[in-house]
This record gives sequence, C-alpha cells and structure tokens, in this order.
Amino acid sequence: MKTIRLQVNQTDIDRAGEMIRRGGLVAFPTETVYGLGADATNEAAVRSVYAAKGRPSDNPMIVHIADMEQLDELVTEVPSVARAMMEIYWPGPITFVLKKSDVVPMVTTGGLDTIAIRMPSNRTARRLIRAARRPIAAPSANLSGRPSPTTALDVLEDMDGRIDAVIMGDTCDVGIESTVCDLTGDVPTILRPGYITAEMIQAKLGIDVVYDRSLFISPENADFHPKSPGMKYKHYSPKANVIIVRGGDTEMRATRAYSILSLALSGDKNAKVVDYKGDSREAAHDFFARLRELDREGVDTIIVTGLPEEGFGFSVMNRMLKAAGYNVVDSDKM
Repeated sequence: MKTIRLQVNQTDIDRAGEMIRRGGLVAFPTETVYGLGADATNEAAVRSVYAAKGRPSDNPMIVHIADMEQLDELVTEVPSVARAMMEIYWPGPITFVLKKSDVVPMVTTGGLDTIAIRMPSNRTARRLIRAARRPIAAPSANLSGRPSPTTALDVLEDMDGRIDAVIMGDTCDVGIESTVCDLTGDVPTILRPGYITAEMIQAKLGIDVVYDRSLFISPENADFHPKSPGMKYKHYSPKANVIIVRGGDTEMRATRAYSILSLALSGDKNAKVVDYKGDSREAAHDFFARLRELDREGVDTIIVTGLPEEGFGFSVMNRMLKAAGYNVVDSDKM
C-alpha cells in the first residue's frame, strides 16, 4: 500500500474525507497527538485500524466529532453534568465516556456498552470530520506500544505503507493524549489523566472528580477490561531502556539521573539524560518526540528526570512511567 501525503488545504481534506467514507484509514493532527482515523460506524474499517496498529481488540477507541449535532446519535443519553463539562471544555483535549447507542459497533468500543467521545479543538481535525460526514474513531497513529506521534513524520515512521494517507499538519500543541473522564457512574472519574485535570474541573464546576484507582497500579491482569485507551497495556515505549528518576526535588532528581548516566557510560552504554527541570508543560510537548529522536540516534538507555506528581505533572508522569514499564529509581536512594 502506498501512503499518500496530503496537505492542509480543502482539496486534500475533502479527499481524506472521501477515503474515510470508503472505509480507508487517514492519520491526522489533533491538539494532543496525531490520530489514526476510520469511520467509527464501519466495523470493517475499525478492524483495519486494529490491524494497522497491531492493537489489542479489547482496547477501546476514542470517537471524534466536529459538532454537538453528532453527539446524540452516538449515545443513549447525555447527563446534565456532561452537558456542563462539554460547554466549558469542548472543543478541547478531553474525552467523555458515556453509554453508547446501537449506531456504534462493539468493535469500536472494545466490546463495551460505553463510548469514549471527544471534540478536538484542532481546526484541521474538525475540518476532516466534517469532510468525512462521519464520526471518526481514532487512536494514536503509531504502532501499538510505541511512543505516540506528535508530528506527521513520526506517523510515517510507524505507518508508512500500512495506511491510506497522512495529513501533513503541524506539530501537536499539547503533546500527550486527551484526558478521559467516565461519566457513567455516580462520580466523574478520570480514567486517563491529561491536560485537563480533576483539580481544574473541580475548581470550575464545584463538583467531586476522582481518579480511577488503576492509575496508581500497573494493571497487567488479563481479566482487567479497560474503559479507556492507555489503561491496560504497555504504552509509549521506545526501543531504548527507559529509567524514570522519581521523588525529591528538581535538583535531587537531576543529580541522581547524572549519577546513573555515569554508571551507564562506564559500562559502554550509549546513554542520555532527559531533564525537564520540573516543567510539566515542556515535558508533555517534548517527551514522545524526544523518545523517538533518541531511538533514531541509537541510544541504549534513556534516563528521565520525573516531575512533581500533582496537577498536570501527574498526567505527564503517567506517560513517563508507562514508557519506562514502571522502571523507577528514587532520587534519594543510591
């Protein structure tokens, strides 16, 4: 298969929309990461996404919409709390889990009776959805388990020859995947942390929001059925061995990271330190791209200084820990 490079103009976006309608796969930019899009209502097309990515079939996909009018056909109800949150945060980097309608095939939702749905703020993404005239199911446009792509070239590194087209858009603004908030229970629950945090929602709406307990463990149990992408399987991993230096303050983490680097270099390892100096925003925007860059350089070991584990730092650390397979060193232990 030849993967076509499409530009961000209306002619090419209309062409991409037609590809989606015909059951094809198109990668496209969002404000979070690049998505690999297919018609969310087309069972065969969605199965093609799983095949292209090598993605486990019980890992649900996020369905992207461009307008509120698309929402009602995809869900059975929209609770009042969901409406309130959508008014504030859509379009934007947050996904809501609601009860799905029969329009959505079970393959799209990983066999669940719920749907994860969001309205991206990226203009190119919304133009594509409108051109397709379909809701678009789109996990990240990478091989399953690899770092999520934040540029079109990252997509091509994994997907060239495996999908129909890539829209060659800009680098993604946020750099990590959307927050996923489950609204099917009594209390809104964050299943996957992202740019919009539980604390932000609580402050804005004055309601309780909790984090799912699975975020504080490594859920490898085969009986664990994820309600959101990124909950169960190893994610975001480069070819290199990744070590996260956790705990302490910024200086302590850096000191420990460079001591590990010295040991690695003395053992003839090609190692590098990635130090964000506690800056969660920079880390989110840079982390996945940096992992890919170091893989291309042939680095064996990547030592990453962790972040304060609160607010947005908690979200970025979630990705770092998964990328490292929970390979963690405490900053105050030698």
